[in-house]
Amino acid sequence: MTALPLPTPRRRPPQPWTWRAQGLLSNYLPLLLMTLLASGTWWLVKNTPLLGDASEFAPPRHVPDYRMANFEIQRITADGRLNVQIAGAELRHYPDTDTVEIDQVRVRAVAPDGTLAIAEARRAIGNGDGSDLQLTGDVRLRRLAPGAGENTPALMEVRGEFLEALSSTQVLRSHLPVTIRQGSSTLNTQNFEYHHLTGQLTFSGRTTGVITPRPGR
Repeated sequence: MTALPLPTPRRRPPQPWTWRAQGLLSNYLPLLLMTLLASGTWWLVKNTPLLGDASEFAPPRHVPDYRMANFEIQRITADGRLNVQIAGAELRHYPDTDTVEIDQVRVRAVAPDGTLAIAEARRAIGNGDGSDLQLTGDVRLRRLAPGAGENTPALMEVRGEFLEALSSTQVLRSHLPVTIRQGSSTLNTQNFEYHHLTGQLTFSGRTTGVITPRPGR
């Protein structure tokens, strides 16, 4: 019995390159999508700030949050008596440090007996409520008798470049050199402290000057 020859296989015509590309794309599409998803997740994690991260809270800038021009602030005692008055050409409050700056500052303190102390300077820096002020630049402090006008001769006058005014206790002091004039006496001293409620004046450090006795002594 004679074997029949096998049929010669027919060669398939070559597929266009677009078909081959579509086949490869369909085979590798899930892998590509997973790679893109993983890359997008990594980017989001890297660029999303953590909760409470310090970098997302910018430090406050040292700029005033409010200003007052030609202002006047008064402190009243419990019995309604004027205690301290603070005035100036302009006040600026800085929230980052809770401090104030005052241009052309003027502080008036009234003792219970009516004695008046007036401190003036080109500038002042203090805490937010103004209870502690540091006056700088051409500082002048005057102590006036009860009922005396502000233009009358002072019982005592202090001049210097720095003065700290504590309004709650009515204490005025300086750790820098000042000149003190009382009557015809003049003292140049390294520092001083004046308690307005009692009228007590103390000074220390190297002191020079001229002390003139009062008439009748």
